[in-house]
Amino acid sequence: MNFLQLGFAAFGAFVIYMGLGGLMFTIASVKNEFLKYPEVYRTQEGIKSVMPAGMIAMFVAIVALAVIYAMMYKAGDGIAKGACFGVLIGIFAVGSFVIHNYVNLNIGLTLTLQQSVAYFVQWMVVGIVIGFIYRPL
Repeated sequence: MNFLQLGFAAFGAFVIYMGLGGLMFTIASVKNEFLKYPEVYRTQEGIKSVMPAGMIAMFVAIVALAVIYAMMYKAGDGIAKGACFGVLIGIFAVGSFVIHNYVNLNIGLTLTLQQSVAYFVQWMVVGIVIGFIYRPL
């Protein structure tokens, strides 16, 4: 396992994840859906107070995904393999996080569908970035 490449892949994927999330979740229609549930979601100020912990946790999670990718890596087109990996992670995230929250939290279907698309795309792109950057020794 190439640890330097793992670090680069995880960092690149983290930057893309945060940037893409920042874009997708600040679109007016998505932002307005979150505002409909003030008893469930933190305010923007409240989010800022815990954002550093969330960013650290997300980076650690992406490092774990990069390690899983490296463990299953076989020679070939890294971007295509990364895309397949990202799609699987996206499906897992939507099923285990987004739909799970729809069942447990008092949120609407519109927000759930918007989150499903956003998180699926984010994780698919994370997989592509990891596959693009990671190369074993």
